[in-house]
Amino acid sequence: MNFFFLTSFLFTYDILAGSWANPTNGIDLGWTEEELKVTNYVQGSIWPKPQHEQPTGQLYSLLPSEFRIEVLCKNSDVLQAAVIRYQKLTFPDEFVPCYNPNLPKIQRLEVTVKEDYEPLKIDNNEAYTLTVTAPQSSIYAYTVWGALRGLETFSQIVHQSEDGMYYAKGNKIEDYPRFHHRAFMIDTSRHYLKLSIIKKFLDAMSYAKFNVLHWHVVDDDSFPFQSQTFPSLSDQGSFNNKTHVYSPADVADIIDYARMRGIRVIPEFDTPGHTYSWRSIPNLLTKCCDAKGKPTGSLGPIDPTIDSNYDFLKAFFGEVAKRFPDQYIHLGGDEVGFGCWQSNPNITAWMEKMRFGTNYSKLEEYYETKLLNIIGGLGKQYIIWQEVVDNDVKVLPDTVVNVWKGGWPAELAKVTGAKKLKAILSSPWYLNYISYGIDWPNYYKVEPTDFEGTDQEKELVIGGTGCMWGEFVDGTNILARTWPRALAIAERLWSSKSTTDMTSAYARIWEHRCRYLLRGIPAEPAVEAKFCRKEWPIDE
Repeated sequence: MNFFFLTSFLFTYDILAGSWANPTNGIDLGWTEEELKVTNYVQGSIWPKPQHEQPTGQLYSLLPSEFRIEVLCKNSDVLQAAVIRYQKLTFPDEFVPCYNPNLPKIQRLEVTVKEDYEPLKIDNNEAYTLTVTAPQSSIYAYTVWGALRGLETFSQIVHQSEDGMYYAKGNKIEDYPRFHHRAFMIDTSRHYLKLSIIKKFLDAMSYAKFNVLHWHVVDDDSFPFQSQTFPSLSDQGSFNNKTHVYSPADVADIIDYARMRGIRVIPEFDTPGHTYSWRSIPNLLTKCCDAKGKPTGSLGPIDPTIDSNYDFLKAFFGEVAKRFPDQYIHLGGDEVGFGCWQSNPNITAWMEKMRFGTNYSKLEEYYETKLLNIIGGLGKQYIIWQEVVDNDVKVLPDTVVNVWKGGWPAELAKVTGAKKLKAILSSPWYLNYISYGIDWPNYYKVEPTDFEGTDQEKELVIGGTGCMWGEFVDGTNILARTWPRALAIAERLWSSKSTTDMTSAYARIWEHRCRYLLRGIPAEPAVEAKFCRKEWPIDE
């Protein structure tokens, strides 16, 4: 397979709005009326739906052996790898020997990126313009990240007929995401996930234009992250310190694999609660006591009254800041139980000295304030679960609050209104809750700005995060349980607010789920009693 990497520069920017005409352009392909109706409506559809598109009514043929993706700009490792990857994704059956000679043939896709390579960050420009025509189609983007999104869209427009031949519908697309932060969270503490599964998950995310992996790395249950500064954390806190850990090389591998797909990796190290697996650090966790003030042997949240604990946190998060290049760290801060703190006489005496009385929210505020100052001193910004601001912790103006509690419209109104802080929505998108039947329409119908607030307050919602907590999820089912249900979140965060047509969504998610099967993702059915041209497992 030959690919051409050119260094000339091409500017193409052209898009209008429109609707589909007859995709055969008057050519008789031998389809029945019903086949034509299905082909019109489903084959070559796009998920998530683009912001603007103008179908031309022309149908084209493609032959994999004669098709090339050419880069007409300064290249990068991301774009070079994407060209090779998307040649295969566009043509899952590479060795189709024939094409329809009655149709114009697309032989080339030219990709142009205006700007030099820039690192992944929250405000990357992911816009692209895609023109599908023959003999050459084109993608124009300002950044390589926009080019990746355009390549994904082109790979969806190209589709196979029942006889295996490849077709593409003519189109002019101008597309960009509605929200910058389009994330999905995985949990590797409750159940360990092998690198191969995480990489498959990242692939699946890229096919839906998600751009952030929220990695809930550790929790009470296990500490699989291998710290070079404090190796005892995983040595004593992981399920198995030989097989169920992520080494520095593993972490770097995941971050780079994600980068190549335009996905940022934001780690979450949740404190002061959810920290039982941190128990190897002396005096870090609170010793819970009985009614007489004697230790019971149980451990609670991090003890905020011990000064040396902040030295540990500074050193540990200093390592995290170096290992994870993203500008953000998720610091958790949710579900801090006060019972253990209340039982410990040393903490009671300290609170009296500080004149906190019995207000343990003040103790939590004291801890969070010191932690946030540590993270700020490391040059990082932070995301926190909403309890931190619920308890009136003073945070920096650029803090991002992750809303997860029920009654989310009121919670978003409070965060963006009274607190004037940026927000990420997760509450209605906990996909670990499952039920009989098709539930993705419930996620699809969520509108993140549907709360009482001004336009300026609604603009503080920078996106959302779907969540798959790991209590009952591991490598055997995380892919099937997440996909294609997460596609509903992907479209809500990418497409325009007016993209609400459920009939269209049902047809398009059906086809996109079939693409996931072809691409090696065992996505469960998205609609009732339908079929894919190639069913799982896909024959090699």
